[in-house]
Amino acid sequence: MPEGISPPGSLRSPPPEGLSVPSERPSGTDLVVERPEGLYCPAGDFHLDPWRPVARAVITHAHADHARRGHGAYLAQADGAGVLRARLGDITLQTLAYGEVVQINGVTVSLHPAGHVLGSAQVRLEHRGEVWVVSGDYFVSGIEHDHNSSCAPFEPVRCDTFITESTFGLPIYRWRPQAELMAEVNTWWSANAAAGRPSLLMAYSFGKAQRLLAGVDAAIGPIVVHGAVQGINAAYRAAGVALPETRLLDATEDLSRALVIAPPAVHGSAWARRLGAFSDAFASGWMQLRGARRRQGVDRGFVLSDHADWPGLQRAIAATGAQRVIVTHGYEAVMVRWLQQQGLQAGSFRTEYGDDNADEQSNKQAERQAESPAVSPSPADPGSAGPAAAP
Repeated sequence: MPEGISPPGSLRSPPPEGLSVPSERPSGTDLVVERPEGLYCPAGDFHLDPWRPVARAVITHAHADHARRGHGAYLAQADGAGVLRARLGDITLQTLAYGEVVQINGVTVSLHPAGHVLGSAQVRLEHRGEVWVVSGDYFVSGIEHDHNSSCAPFEPVRCDTFITESTFGLPIYRWRPQAELMAEVNTWWSANAAAGRPSLLMAYSFGKAQRLLAGVDAAIGPIVVHGAVQGINAAYRAAGVALPETRLLDATEDLSRALVIAPPAVHGSAWARRLGAFSDAFASGWMQLRGARRRQGVDRGFVLSDHADWPGLQRAIAATGAQRVIVTHGYEAVMVRWLQQQGLQAGSFRTEYGDDNADEQSNKQAERQAESPAVSPSPADPGSAGPAAAP
């Protein structure tokens, strides 16, 4: 478990340096409210991860359900700037380092690691002695010291009110140690390589794919990626994240020992058929559910998520010391009921956020590439394009 995360019920880390301890009494005016455009901070006159165009948007991370086109100005964490610009185009973007403080109309705003994907951030808001934290999506596991090795790990931030996701907010969702999971992926890949079969591992192109790349054993064989993944890899490397060498699909190469990482949209596509006879797998937290692998129609399912599991949600919430918790997307009713049973003031916000699958579905460019993505030219395919841009 990342430093500062403790079992529910105990008090944990102090507030970030230079920021005050949250007050014990509410100010009487909510710092964040629901609006048709998205979550809104009235005191600062800005929105947080809005789903409709607004003048000023604070963005927790670059997944498509949280970062959308059309806002007048964006504020986000610096590490994710490359992905944001690749996905949203020419935007007015101000970036902050983790822990850096900015004043917006009298509201003190700072961003703190969420452990979800590159540049993912919790948003800390302070106004008139009251502190709120908006989590966005985050990864905290019930396994001590486990964290997402491809981005900065989650750091708990003390607050009066915590707005939390609950994507996997059911007791059934409990992640295994990542080292065990990655060992299983490597064993599957090695067995396929020994049998002369390419290993097609499907994972969401932004975040999950890079997490897998950071954890697999590149000595087993070459690593080939879809164009949608390769563009995001470039942004991760530019931000200093160590990833093994990857290349685009070249149908003329010997792929018998290759690990091929691609978004789920390639399943059953002409692109996938270029691999010949292969074994396939899907990496997702939803693989925890019985029957999910069968519905996906793949040989293997690996339970790997960039979101908090049930005990991780509990630990993260307890670590904030918040007496009020507002639940957004996921299993809101279950989480709210559990929080109320712990004696906390709890409620929910209606949002238009989804899971990582929604991000892939929103990424139309990646879907278009599923049938005709960027591959290296081959004699049998003289019209193949060069490297694709990031989605």
